[in-house]
Amino acid sequence: MIQINSDTMYHIGLRKEQGAAYCLLTGDPGRVEAVARLLESPRFVAQNREYTTWAGQIGKERVLVTSHGIGGPSTAICVEELIACGAKTLIRIGTCGGMALEVRGGDLVVASAAIRMDGTSREYMPLEFPAAADFTVTAALAEAARETGSRVHVGVVQCKDSFYGQHSPESMATAPELTDKWQAWMKGGCLASEMESAALYIAAAVRGVRAGCVLQTVWNQERVKAGLPDTRCGQPEQAARAAVEALRRLITAEKPV
Repeated sequence: MIQINSDTMYHIGLRKEQGAAYCLLTGDPGRVEAVARLLESPRFVAQNREYTTWAGQIGKERVLVTSHGIGGPSTAICVEELIACGAKTLIRIGTCGGMALEVRGGDLVVASAAIRMDGTSREYMPLEFPAAADFTVTAALAEAARETGSRVHVGVVQCKDSFYGQHSPESMATAPELTDKWQAWMKGGCLASEMESAALYIAAAVRGVRAGCVLQTVWNQERVKAGLPDTRCGQPEQAARAAVEALRRLITAEKPV
């Protein structure tokens, strides 16, 4: 693990003693403070590049909230360095684009597994190894998500590297492959598309920690194509509340007062 000095992580800028066993992750550095303020005693810890970290408390347990940037490479770096600082449970709070017609803008998607259309996870494990979330974390997220009052879906998501490969596949030299696979994923019941869960799940599996992911649907392009009503949702507030409550349940179960 590359470090700035003897105990500071090279990318996320945390010292090992600033770490925590429980971590919430979000892509956008601008969302970190808002998530941290759902915890007790929120406070800024560190910032470097796309990685901003705040800390808070759930009861007596320290919890970190760290941004991981966009895509698999920056996510894997964040996960590796948080684990080096003591992370044992990681929950990603993110956004996604709906694929299954029943997934509407604003709905919550708990990703039980991810289709590995990324490149980062392939440098950790062969493609045959599934990118699966931890069951206990997923169950806690599903329960907490339903208590927000949102519509909730639990299942497989697609994880890709190219945002515009999804939204403008016809402009790519690989258009036939992209469109054929997209139709295959939909036929298999894939709920939504995003860009980080596969790297999170595979890195967590290789390092022996547990991970989960809850996503708020921004919109569903397939519903629009089908002429079905859809709404737009820009920020994952409900996903953040579900993640914090799920973490509270996990901590309470594992470290009762």
